[in-house]
Amino acid sequence: MSKKTNYSYIGIAFIILVFGIIFIPRIINRVSNNDIIREESRSEEVLTASKDYDSDLAYLEINGERKKVPVFSFTNQDGETITNEDYLGKVYVVEFFFTTCPTICPIMNKNLVEIQNEFIDFENFGVASFTITPNIDTPEVLNAYADAYGITNPNWHLLTGEEDAIYKLANEGFNLYTAKDESVEGGFEHSGNFALIDKEGFIRSRRDDFNNPLIFYNGLVPEDVGVDEDGIPQEITILKEDIAKLLKE
Repeated sequence: MSKKTNYSYIGIAFIILVFGIIFIPRIINRVSNNDIIREESRSEEVLTASKDYDSDLAYLEINGERKKVPVFSFTNQDGETITNEDYLGKVYVVEFFFTTCPTICPIMNKNLVEIQNEFIDFENFGVASFTITPNIDTPEVLNAYADAYGITNPNWHLLTGEEDAIYKLANEGFNLYTAKDESVEGGFEHSGNFALIDKEGFIRSRRDDFNNPLIFYNGLVPEDVGVDEDGIPQEITILKEDIAKLLKE
């Protein structure tokens, strides 16, 4: 073996020795301090950090106080009693409708089913659909309606109960106009808007150009339509975006 080869082996051995002296203690120290474990759990840290997330969505404030969903108790399509407390900890959309509605309700509920399917993996997302014809819309009727429209989210409750309580909840609790009107098709007039509620029961929405809460989301224009014949843009996309924001809070 030549001297040149011997020098090469000596050089390699020297490099290995230096590497061991410098880096092995550092590796041992990182392992002992759980640094490697922390590297592998970054995704968990991101999820933990999201608990402190505050969205930019506005609160509806009246006389300086944030408006919260009032106390309510109604019967759903399965005959179960559902109250406002059943929705605490959940982000949910509110609508007022009736099963025999010949005009806007089918559009609204098709849009809500699309939203339902968008958040199918979220156990803390729901919908509250209050009928304004409770004398017609019994739990059995609501159950059949849910099947017909593909309503599968266990947190989507179609609610019926005492008529005066429903109308008061609509007009005063959510400011979603509802009234009997025999002059209109179907005999009832009601808002085609949706309200968005956060996990603590507060009404939330985006702000307009003047920094005021928009309060509601238009539920009458399907997302794939874009803009209806009257020039009104769809708001299903922004509703989906805002639901996602509140789910992160």
